[in-house]
Amino acid sequence: MRWENLTVESAASGEPVEHGRAADAALFGADAVTTRTFDTPEFRGITFHEVRARSVLNRVPGASRMPFEWTVNPYRGCTHACVYCFARKTHSYLDLDTGIGFDTQIVVKVNAPEVLRRQLGSRRWQGDHVAMGTNVDCYQRAEGRYRLMPGIISALTDHANPFSILTKGTLILRDLDLLTRAAEVTDIGISVSVGFLDTELWRTVEPGTPAPERRLDVVRTLGEHGIGCGVLMAPVIPFLSDDPAQLRATVRAVAAAGATSVTPLVLHLRPGAREWFMAWLGQHHPHLVRRYERLYAEGAYAPKWYQRRITRQVHELAQEYGIGPTRAGTARRIRPARPEPEAVSEPTQLTLI
Repeated sequence: MRWENLTVESAASGEPVEHGRAADAALFGADAVTTRTFDTPEFRGITFHEVRARSVLNRVPGASRMPFEWTVNPYRGCTHACVYCFARKTHSYLDLDTGIGFDTQIVVKVNAPEVLRRQLGSRRWQGDHVAMGTNVDCYQRAEGRYRLMPGIISALTDHANPFSILTKGTLILRDLDLLTRAAEVTDIGISVSVGFLDTELWRTVEPGTPAPERRLDVVRTLGEHGIGCGVLMAPVIPFLSDDPAQLRATVRAVAAAGATSVTPLVLHLRPGAREWFMAWLGQHHPHLVRRYERLYAEGAYAPKWYQRRITRQVHELAQEYGIGPTRAGTARRIRPARPEPEAVSEPTQLTLI
């Protein structure tokens, strides 16, 4: 999709301004894009491009490292504004900026719940696991206004379709009742991303996200309501959050919150994210620029020896505190299954991480 003849104006009040059209009909209809701005403090400076998608189930390429095959992403771009976000590159496909544009130009698939319900009802759909929050956060700030996730969760629940959600957002607690109902009929997996506890680091590297402690409160609350929640300890940022004492403090807090698992993921810097992160690094930690250039000289990922070291340390700490890593491909039911006829096979969940 290319943003041709698309203009943005500011709203003079809390009412949205809407106008503009997108030209490419391959992903959306010919009149599918409406641009809105909202003059409210939480959305000031953010532009929303509302689209009517033709499909919301996305097949993950076979070469991907992801342990799932299908995703649903109701948003593109993210107000969490994490400087390292690997999804920044996807904004370039729309001729949008991968830096500040990724943080402030948000594409919203306003018809995602209806389209998903239709696709799940297709005879061709085999009921595979659906992962959400794998590109950008489905519980970012925009979800508070557009409320797409309740309809998405309800569609998956009504079809007893297994799914998982990864989020940094506390807004997921709004849908606690829906998640509880979903867990009655299918396998679900919830993971919250908490890479570190350092408040100063959080404020500069993840400026639009809830504080790490608030995310751990989400883990705790879900557990208290019978919904097991894992923690994706991501990213572990070299030279900034990888000190053994920092790793220990984070794993200890994750365990205290009642997480069912903790899985570390070292920072990776794909094109789009790499340029934005390195600019941030040069501004906030210029003495680390050369070290990063050496560490990531071979590509987007830190060297295997470094990744293995972090993984080993976190797993040893997890064992010490009584939690363990999530194993890809294993089944996990949130609450005991209701008795089922012997002829009905149990659906298998591919875990998110």
